[in-house]
Amino acid sequence: MDGLMFGNVDFYKWVVIPLLIFFARVSDQSIGTLRIIFVSKGQKRIVSILGFFESLIWILVISQVIQNLDNIFCYIAYAAGFATGNFVGIIIEEKLAMGQCLLRVITRKDSVPLQKTLKKKGYGFVNLVGDDIDGHESVLFILTRRKELSKVIEIIEDFNPNAFFTIEDVRAVHEGRYPLKETKPSNSYFNILSFFRIKEMAKRMIIRK
Repeated sequence: MDGLMFGNVDFYKWVVIPLLIFFARVSDQSIGTLRIIFVSKGQKRIVSILGFFESLIWILVISQVIQNLDNIFCYIAYAAGFATGNFVGIIIEEKLAMGQCLLRVITRKDSVPLQKTLKKKGYGFVNLVGDDIDGHESVLFILTRRKELSKVIEIIEDFNPNAFFTIEDVRAVHEGRYPLKETKPSNSYFNILSFFRIKEMAKRMIIRK
């Protein structure tokens, strides 16, 4: 009986605790990676909430590591969870695809067909005429939501597979003459901002009453 209890304690210390540390660290670092990304986008509310849970999980994890300083597997689990959490956080952010981006397309080919296609599809853009040592070039600035990015790239490649373009993240947009194309909500991924929008609408309804 004593041997069985010792075996259970041994298994808990050398296997269960490191696994818990690993998965907790993955969660913690995934949240941290998302928090850093949202900081760059100026999402104050989401950043505050993510920061709270990130620090809470980290404290729980580090306390377990300190209590098991003689267990090398805890160190390995901590480091492995950190590395995996960075990867998972980036994947989650890519799946959410929140925010806007700006595409800069430079092409020597006549861009009128591309402009007509973009206008027909409802994308806002500005076309500039540039010059280099070899002649005239067309420079298009296309503003779109990240959820629509793959569709815009497909349009560009259909127009000219060899077209040169760059993609930049846009922190904020004031929609005036060039509004962003509306996208249908995805059923596959949960939009975090929807919670805050619903909450804000509820507050306004209460105030009006």
